[in-house]
Amino acid sequence: MTAYRTATAAAVAVAAPLLLATWAAGPAQAHGAPTYPVSRVAACSPEGGSLIRTAACKAAIAANGAPFTAWDNLRVAGVNGRDRQVIPDGQLCSGGLAAYKGLDLARADWPSTRLTPGGTFTLTYSSTIPHTGTFKLYLTKPGYDPARPLKWSDLPAQPFATATDPDLVNGAYRIKATLPSDRTGRQMLYTIWQNSSTTDTYYSCSDVVMSGGRATPTRQAGTSAEGTQKTTAPAEQEPTPTPTTAAPSPTTASPTPATTSPAEATAPDHLAPAADSTSGGSSAALPLIAGGTAALLLTAGAAVSLRRRR
Repeated sequence: MTAYRTATAAAVAVAAPLLLATWAAGPAQAHGAPTYPVSRVAACSPEGGSLIRTAACKAAIAANGAPFTAWDNLRVAGVNGRDRQVIPDGQLCSGGLAAYKGLDLARADWPSTRLTPGGTFTLTYSSTIPHTGTFKLYLTKPGYDPARPLKWSDLPAQPFATATDPDLVNGAYRIKATLPSDRTGRQMLYTIWQNSSTTDTYYSCSDVVMSGGRATPTRQAGTSAEGTQKTTAPAEQEPTPTPTTAAPSPTTASPTPATTSPAEATAPDHLAPAADSTSGGSSAALPLIAGGTAALLLTAGAAVSLRRRR
């Protein structure tokens, strides 16, 4: 009997810390990415609607070797403002992370958003956890070639807009800014979000087409008119929107210039969190839940057994 009690007590001793650790860890966390102008990682994620079926997204997923399920987790720790020293040329869209390398494909047919040179717009940065920090927005220099890998030399030394500690409202940060007036054609809106509440810095690429008349905001279901202008296919024309549902897919590969023109689609303003707590890793939510349940059952069972044997 003594041996039995000793074994049962040992089981309780092991299970209790496991349960406490599981509760302390809580649900896995997720963070964010731009949904307007739609970023590559958001467009090509399982939550990206019909955009995931564009030729560019299919190529990115194939090159990546896995889906962009953790669309909201493209972050690098410890950069501390040294972006140009830490993130390699040609890998700006992936942040230099292998799990997102498909986003670095150099091609001119990525899903894009039409903007007006010199016009104002509102960056919508969908996020699932509030953080303090500074957003820096860059627009590629005149002469940018989307068929070549994006380099730091393609971006001005200073951002055209910044925002520090904006409020997270209805699942998104919204940052109003005025675009440079001397850009035309296809450009890259590059967003850096350097957290001050964590050591992480987030990087994102949003392909845009700078063209003539001012774009007219169009309201999308479940979103506000502000900052939700039309998201278009790469071609410099505006096809008719064709909203569809999302379907997960995988991927990555080496930069491959191409000129296919996917049909226009509407990207969601707010995406469901990927619930991933590591840079480019897989979701840990289910393992945590399963581990917590098992630990709870083990602890409760062991305690009851111990009481009965006394």
